[in-house]
Amino acid sequence: MKFKCLILDHDDTSVESTALIHYPAHQEVMKRLRPNHPTIQLEEWYLKNFTPGIMEYMTGELRFSEDEILEEYRIWREFTEERIPDFFPGYLEILEEFKEKGGIITVVSHSEEDLIRRDYRHAGAENLPEIVFGWNFDPTKRKPHPYPVMEILRQYNLEPSEALILDDLKPAVQMSRSSNVPIAAAGWGHNIPQIRSYMKQNCQYYLNTIQEFRSLVFS
Repeated sequence: MKFKCLILDHDDTSVESTALIHYPAHQEVMKRLRPNHPTIQLEEWYLKNFTPGIMEYMTGELRFSEDEILEEYRIWREFTEERIPDFFPGYLEILEEFKEKGGIITVVSHSEEDLIRRDYRHAGAENLPEIVFGWNFDPTKRKPHPYPVMEILRQYNLEPSEALILDDLKPAVQMSRSSNVPIAAAGWGHNIPQIRSYMKQNCQYYLNTIQEFRSLVFS
């Protein structure tokens, strides 16, 4: 296999979740915390996650206080606990085969570890992943900071070239550059020209389909 370890994003890379969970949660947040402020549309929500990042958007443009950040988090948990997203068709089969052949499956995501593991269990993949680095309020412990990737490399005694990051947004590109781990863009979760253009220009691989992901992993 081309890589020994996969470092996977979760939302809109592994599961279809933004339109079902995260954007509706944001709509509810705005309804409760900023009722007189216009709520951005779904495509713009993707772009805010792309850059500057969701926390930066909330503390910067929306000027949420610390208490409002905590309330936003509580509302988000309401939605994420009640709704379970589906994995993209064919995706888990690739991961299962990769692991059967000796590969290491890990996750680095802005979702929380317990919810990520719940999604895998719900899909019948209890044996995946091995390590999960989820949301952390400490910015030095979450992407785009390289800490999660460096910890994965350390724990498995891997060289950067032996791992592959799979993600759909800019923070992972920054994490890839800081860690020297190559990155493949997951192009199947959404089709926003600005994001697609950036990822094509800044990732070692751009994958339009799950089948292209499979071909890369097993090449």
